[in-house]
Amino acid sequence: MKLVCISDTHSLHRQIPEIPDGDVLIHAGDCLGQGTLENIQEFNQWLGSLPHEHKIVIAGNHDWAFQETPELARAALTNAIYLEDSGVQICGIRFWGSPWTPTFMDWAFMLDRGDPLYQKWKLIPDNTDVLITHGPPHGIGDEVHLGFKAQNVGCIHLSDRVAQLSPTIHVFGHIHEGYGEYKRGNTRMVNASTCNARYEPNNPPIVFNLEV
Repeated sequence: MKLVCISDTHSLHRQIPEIPDGDVLIHAGDCLGQGTLENIQEFNQWLGSLPHEHKIVIAGNHDWAFQETPELARAALTNAIYLEDSGVQICGIRFWGSPWTPTFMDWAFMLDRGDPLYQKWKLIPDNTDVLITHGPPHGIGDEVHLGFKAQNVGCIHLSDRVAQLSPTIHVFGHIHEGYGEYKRGNTRMVNASTCNARYEPNNPPIVFNLEV
């Protein structure tokens, strides 16, 4: 199974130079710009133009419509499978998606560090093969520079849960500066942020094959 991973496109999806073909397109959140239903409708049209047989989308902190008008948002996304603390099985591969990130300012799908986020990660099934979260785990693709100081802003409870479950792949985004592939134990870690730190959609989709 060929997986094509993108994230953090911020309604700039039509400016992505190339989207490789594959079996499953994964979008790990922040697909929208202003976070409106109109944004979803336009994004959905673009998804419909892509050749991938399966498309999976989760929300991110910019994707307000999925939090504020969830029924309308989901109804508008007809060309993808939307996951929100939920899963889907495709060709025997078990996917799970969750939008939550640690509270920072006032954005969508944010929860305080500690028990609120811990409870969300407990929902991830033990047999998950491909985990999709918007935010990164602590210490992996989560480094930001605040002034002259680098800081890891990922979720430690998510990191613990991933270590416990050891999924084959963990796809996330949120921290544009952390784009790239990593490895922790037996899990392939993918920060698929399409936009760079300047919100330019220049980072190529990350593609890999998964045995079914």
